[in-house]
Amino acid sequence: MTAAEIIKDIKARKFKPVYLLHGEESYYIDQVTDYIEDKLLNDAEKGFNQTVLYGKDTDMATVLGAAKRYPMMSDYQVVIVKEAQDLKWGKEDGGSKEGEFVLNYFEKPLPSTILVLAYKYANFDKRKKVYKAISKSGLIFQSDPVRDYKLVPWIEEFIKEKGYKIDQQASALMAEYLGTDLSKIANEIEKLMLNVPKDQTINTDLVQKNIGISKEYNVFELQKALSMRDVLKCNKIINYFASNPKANPTVMVLANLGGYFTKLLKYHYVPNKADAASALGVPPFFIKDYEVAARNYNTGKVFQVISLLREYDLKSKGLDSTGNVDDGELLKELVFKIIH
Repeated sequence: MTAAEIIKDIKARKFKPVYLLHGEESYYIDQVTDYIEDKLLNDAEKGFNQTVLYGKDTDMATVLGAAKRYPMMSDYQVVIVKEAQDLKWGKEDGGSKEGEFVLNYFEKPLPSTILVLAYKYANFDKRKKVYKAISKSGLIFQSDPVRDYKLVPWIEEFIKEKGYKIDQQASALMAEYLGTDLSKIANEIEKLMLNVPKDQTINTDLVQKNIGISKEYNVFELQKALSMRDVLKCNKIINYFASNPKANPTVMVLANLGGYFTKLLKYHYVPNKADAASALGVPPFFIKDYEVAARNYNTGKVFQVISLLREYDLKSKGLDSTGNVDDGELLKELVFKIIH
């Protein structure tokens, strides 16, 4: 089930006694957890029947002790364990009493308790007996990261659900600049919507103005300047990055350039260039930039650039670097080698 389907069932009062929400992408885990915490019980019921625990401050014995209580003046009680990846689960193997105690509950959970385990930033070990028990008695939701090529449609769908419209170039700019952290993207979109009327289509100017992206000096423009081997424009952008390191962290710049040149390499090997947009996972209007870049960078040069990006990524992290060279100087040196 998707997060939206889980929330739809909860709205319809179709509950599971245990929800294991796990995965590397925290956005959907938080979305389901927050909905259960805010909406499942009314305000009068929450006082006696809602318990919120944090994994690093508790253990499984405490969690299950709370889960085994019966609700007061309500059909259900809710027990939520946030940051459950830090929870002390206890020994499962070896037939220990502790392990049996935990396993027994998940095999036969109390129907009047809704236990939510928000296990974030990692996947739960599917080999564990507890996982198998929850899969039979409750519901398991795995929240995987959104791939970079799916970010643009994700942003467009998110904005559509809020009743707004965005043009493709603006959504592509957001995807390039904000990365794959869905919580960060959602927060930036929410702030953007506060300043944009619903009848106005969100364009690149609005994105640049409200999300703090420089109109002329951003990773998006750097990619375009590199594709054309525009030395002057590249140097202006890199100098801007060097003077604004917090707004343009080197790790983000290198990651974006790595993605761009990887796609350029794929473009070289696409047999039918008419299918390039689909093969690269980019909006069709970007293909012109890749056509220009492909003329300026043959496959051998692209392989060399990708190798350089890996080298300078290590240098930016303090590896394979001689002396204390700041990030701005590293970027200038890298861009020079890419263009020349």
